[in-house]
Amino acid sequence: MIDRRQMLQLVSLAALTPRQVLANSTSGFGPLQRDPQAILDLPKGFSYTVIARSGEEMSDGLLVPAMADGMAAFPAKNGMINLVCNHENYPTRPERGPFGQDSSRLAAVPSDRVYDSGEGKFPGLGGTTTIVYDPLRDATQSQFMSLMGTDVNCAGGATPWGTWLSCEEIFIGPSHANIPRERRHGYVFEVPSQSTAPTKPIPLTAMGRFEHEAAAVNPGSGVVYLSEDRHRSLLYRFLPKIPGKLAAGGRLQALAVKNRPQFDTRNWDDPQDMRMGDWLAAEWVDLEDVDSDRNDLRLRGYALGAARFARGEGLCHARGSIFFTCTIGGPDRLGQVFEYRTSPVEGSSEESANPGQLRLLAESRPDSLLHHGDNVIMSPWGDLLVCEDTSGHCQLVGIQSNGRQYPLLANTYTQSELAGICFAPDGKTLFLNIQKRGLTLAVRGPW
Repeated sequence: MIDRRQMLQLVSLAALTPRQVLANSTSGFGPLQRDPQAILDLPKGFSYTVIARSGEEMSDGLLVPAMADGMAAFPAKNGMINLVCNHENYPTRPERGPFGQDSSRLAAVPSDRVYDSGEGKFPGLGGTTTIVYDPLRDATQSQFMSLMGTDVNCAGGATPWGTWLSCEEIFIGPSHANIPRERRHGYVFEVPSQSTAPTKPIPLTAMGRFEHEAAAVNPGSGVVYLSEDRHRSLLYRFLPKIPGKLAAGGRLQALAVKNRPQFDTRNWDDPQDMRMGDWLAAEWVDLEDVDSDRNDLRLRGYALGAARFARGEGLCHARGSIFFTCTIGGPDRLGQVFEYRTSPVEGSSEESANPGQLRLLAESRPDSLLHHGDNVIMSPWGDLLVCEDTSGHCQLVGIQSNGRQYPLLANTYTQSELAGICFAPDGKTLFLNIQKRGLTLAVRGPW
């Protein structure tokens, strides 16, 4: 028999959408608690500290840029942690950049440390900041611009040799009609995590010119995987001539499904094109003219047989695989999560006989907890953690090895994506950004 209390619970659940019911699940770390500060909902026993706010003055006299996106944590001197953080700013919004509304603070910056000053009027407002975080005090010790003058720096990725790959998600150049530009954009830049001043910005042109999203490095081979935020995008990899020395050049390739050229993973037209759990053998096609003035690399790669993806977003390497999200994949265009298991002979002539394998791990539907997955990492306890970039409130969703999903934290107070998810080197602190609110947070709890 159902008592009155149980009946009221059932009526309450019936009034919720399936996504809301799942969000109240007690799997993972337990149900989320409402935040009295109206910033971030967390499970019981967890807490956060705001360690950076956009618009505040930094140690170098510049302003914390808005739109914080991808981020990684690196061990630093004296027990500090260096957080290198991308900023996804367009050049038309000076109030969001580091130089002030009138760009007056640009004059104090050495010109060789600004990739594109936009004729002094429209400097690149993206780039990276470095936050020197003190874990004992749970506070920021200092913060400064570490890459300047680039545009729309999105997810990016850390390298095993201690640098950050900052990716421009824009394709623009000096010929643009409305925005003064002195340099070409659409590149990857490498930022040393231990630098104490802005790095000299050098575009890694051999890694291609396109709307880069994220990067992930296979530490065993030094191969770099790259995603692209376009409706008809490719998954790329860069085979460096010298592992760990990306500026020395290398080959750029795009993933194809073996014996199925121009394979469409998006499942837009036929939901059975990419079936959940099926492993597909992969091959890689070489790309030419990767630093073109035409924004057509993805189209030329597809013509050569490369597979097509729906807005490639976050990437991470873990357990011998590359995990990545596609924000609008699937029949409902609510997102997909893929795994690419790298070949043990990656990049060699033997790879054809022992290829890497691709499979679809998750595909969101209206009743799924995860919608529009974006930044992704592997947690210290072995679950994938995926940031949402969806309408309404966004969550950080855990995906267990059995496929079960659970909410780890949620931004229920603003319509802003979560981004920059990463852990401190000791795994005790989680860092993330609430992008449109301009906040960087350090989260602690019983992980």
